[in-house]
Amino acid sequence: MAKRILIVEDFVDLRTTVAAVLTRVCGYEIIEAANGKEAVEKAVSEKPDLILMDVDLPDISGIDAARAVKSNPNTAHIPIIAQTGWSSNHWKAAALSAGIGAFLQKPVSIDLIISTIEKLL
Repeated sequence: MAKRILIVEDFVDLRTTVAAVLTRVCGYEIIEAANGKEAVEKAVSEKPDLILMDVDLPDISGIDAARAVKSNPNTAHIPIIAQTGWSSNHWKAAALSAGIGAFLQKPVSIDLIISTIEKLL
């Protein structure tokens, strides 16, 4: 059975491109969310094996969404990878303190995304 990855990204082109590569190259089943609220809802309803989460989302931040996922006993076990264009160490520290397992700085290569996913699965 294929591992299920929830991709949370508000830029639809980026989200669909990453989804296509992860499906075709790695064989992952992809679930998509365009904002933090939807990410939390889909984490609960779909129970993915991993979440690839943008930090800068239009409603709540990816960090706040990660906190919500990690505070729910039904989803707390799901590893989360954060991606952001923000370069501040403050954001990296906030992400890690929210329970995010890895922090990737955009632009990020698909090879680094794949290797990070493989490490956390």
